[in-house]
Amino acid sequence: MGESDPRRSDLIFDAAGLSPAALERKHRLERDPSCRTDPMAYLPGMEEIDSDIKDRVRAAMASYDPCRYTAADVRRALDGNRCSEEDFRALLSPAAEPFLERMAERARAETVKHFGNTVYVFTPLYIANHCENYCVYCGFNCYNPIRRMRLDKGQIEREMEVIAKSGMEEVLILTGESRSVSGVEYIGDACELARRYFRLVGLEVYPMNTDEYRYLHERGADYVTVFQETYDVEQYEKLHLMGHKRVWPYRFDAQERALRGGMRGVAFSALLGLSDFRKDALATALHACWLQKKYPEAEISLSCPRLRPITNNPDVRPGEIGERELCQVLCAYRLFLPFAGITVSSRESASFRNGIVKIAATKVSAGVSTGIGDHAAKYGQGACSGEEGDEQFEISDARSLERMRADLTNGGLQPVLNDYVYV
Repeated sequence: MGESDPRRSDLIFDAAGLSPAALERKHRLERDPSCRTDPMAYLPGMEEIDSDIKDRVRAAMASYDPCRYTAADVRRALDGNRCSEEDFRALLSPAAEPFLERMAERARAETVKHFGNTVYVFTPLYIANHCENYCVYCGFNCYNPIRRMRLDKGQIEREMEVIAKSGMEEVLILTGESRSVSGVEYIGDACELARRYFRLVGLEVYPMNTDEYRYLHERGADYVTVFQETYDVEQYEKLHLMGHKRVWPYRFDAQERALRGGMRGVAFSALLGLSDFRKDALATALHACWLQKKYPEAEISLSCPRLRPITNNPDVRPGEIGERELCQVLCAYRLFLPFAGITVSSRESASFRNGIVKIAATKVSAGVSTGIGDHAAKYGQGACSGEEGDEQFEISDARSLERMRADLTNGGLQPVLNDYVYV
């Protein structure tokens, strides 16, 4: 086992923190690119599929110059009956910023047309935070000296009982990216438990092969979310220094493998703030759009989280993308992909989420914790093992399901916990 294996934490940390050997390797990875593996090279056991979408997305991203668009291009995009790919490029550009109010009006009309006044509500459940990757912006990265924890089946079920009692009907199961600690069978066990308590079960875990996604779907999973983080391969290489997550193309094709494995829905996202947010937003939407055309039966959704501070690293700060820019991206998403779901996470403030669900977003999280095993503690029923695992990042909106439902209703919206009927 190597020093990055979380089962051998003694090889990474000592009483003073990072062990000398681990610290030396960490610094080599940060300073010397020659110590890193090729981010485009598949590792043993990674399934390669025959799909041209990633090459098309990379080409579109490389050719996109946001600054070449003018106010006339934006007006033309807003005056048309449908938003073409070229119109979408214009709506993401700096030239569209003065038109934000008009974009919001158009986006609101499209949202009402296709979704009415409904807003879906779910909660994430983190069941493990062990990770074998070194991603410099993530609180779970293997070199970050946080409290690691993996819930056992009894602890997972207790967390699910607490969440279900709150009234929640959809759960998103998350782990750190460690196959050795959070194996496919372990995740499958969690899916099977979740099916007892919830009508919808989502997964946000490490990318897998088609047969593994098929197995998890058979155990109860409905959909898969994968953050590409950034579609900029050069920047991706600088941010993901070690681990399976370093392999950019394997991560890119995860949604397609999930659909081939029988999942009925997939979600896409870039973590805005890691690279040029306009280009990442373009790539995210084109990735979703082209995969939707290839698999028209699939349920497609988008989210657009911004970078948030993490435990033990004050240098990780949100990039230069404010709420107006975020609103612009969300409105452009709605106009380009009118049928797609759009999720706005608890990374954003309550005031922003209260506003954007009236314009473009169709799904929000509530009762959120990004720590491991602390839903029971949060609801006054004690921690799962006396101490919870550390959180992945800081949230901004900590509203409970009860408070979220009240706020949505008071805003003239209809909170929906589930609209899927099994036959």
